[in-house]
Amino acid sequence: MKDSFDLAVVGSGIIGLAHALAAARRGLRVVVIDRDQKANGASMRNFGLVVVTGQEPGPSRRLAERSREIWLELAQEARLDILHRGKLIAAQRPEALALLETFKAGEHGTECRLLTAREAAAQQPGLDETAIIGGLYSLFELRVESREVLPRLALFLAQKHGVVFRTGISATEIAPPFVETSAGRVHAQKVVVCPGDDFSSLYPKLIAKHGVQRCKLQMLRLADPGFKLQSALMSDLSLLRYIGFAALPEAGALREKLSEERGAALANGVHLIVVQSADGSLVVGDSHHYGLSLDPFGSEAVDQMILDEFRTLFGKVPDVLARWTGSYASAKNAVMRDAPHDDVRLVIVTSGTGASTGFGLGEETITELFGQ
Repeated sequence: MKDSFDLAVVGSGIIGLAHALAAARRGLRVVVIDRDQKANGASMRNFGLVVVTGQEPGPSRRLAERSREIWLELAQEARLDILHRGKLIAAQRPEALALLETFKAGEHGTECRLLTAREAAAQQPGLDETAIIGGLYSLFELRVESREVLPRLALFLAQKHGVVFRTGISATEIAPPFVETSAGRVHAQKVVVCPGDDFSSLYPKLIAKHGVQRCKLQMLRLADPGFKLQSALMSDLSLLRYIGFAALPEAGALREKLSEERGAALANGVHLIVVQSADGSLVVGDSHHYGLSLDPFGSEAVDQMILDEFRTLFGKVPDVLARWTGSYASAKNAVMRDAPHDDVRLVIVTSGTGASTGFGLGEETITELFGQ
């Protein structure tokens, strides 16, 4: 391990790869270090949905817009498949529709379309027109298959940009210009640490200072329902999970209504996102439970809350093919970024938006470290 690098990235999830990409595009020599042979954390276990509409106005929205641009560039450069585009939020309650109308009238809603129930059902095959009263369609969202895209992106970085991947080894100490690992010393002028929800291996006190905890989610894969999604789909419950919607005044009435009708779902952080894979199967979720240490077990009751929401909108629920839990870092702010050393950045997305904002975040961090 005697090679010398401009940048070492610790962590090969989407945030680590985003930083590696940003540096490699500048012509820098990059090494990515990961304790696992391949990424298997939050980046692999979520929807692969790049969300723009509904992100908090300001930095999060800006990062999402830039990240979307980079995803589209990579779709061409690295042959990454965009499985579908756009997002339909199906409004089931007057309070939800009022919230969507307010959003549409605002700065970030101008390019979205308000739909009647009939138009929404026509937009999305399989959707029960009688279960909704309208909707909002956003054209910005992109859906990729995370378990396929991340390995392909890593291969692209290696083959096109010469990024070196050293997997199956742990970074044990960061002391620029060296990174000490379980397999020896790596020489790198600067380092970006992207640990995901590993809070103990590197900089544990610094991470604890930021109040970072874990969020556990439950996900399901359903059999091909016999129709093709035209876009991602979300429901009323989703509006309270995205600050771009939840911060609007009308969200209070919706929260009160959902507390009356779907109190258990709210208490378990349940909302509905439905996306489709190339084989026709649906990825459906999810739930949110928070703590520093969370058990790895899924709850059948929580899964049924998710499926109940699906059933309300689509009628029949296809067979469940797979169930899994995921875990990601969570904190009050959307991103935790710190500088334990002038040549080191510690970067954790703490809002579950790694796929949505990671590429833009990577560019910002690399600019901060290496200049314009």
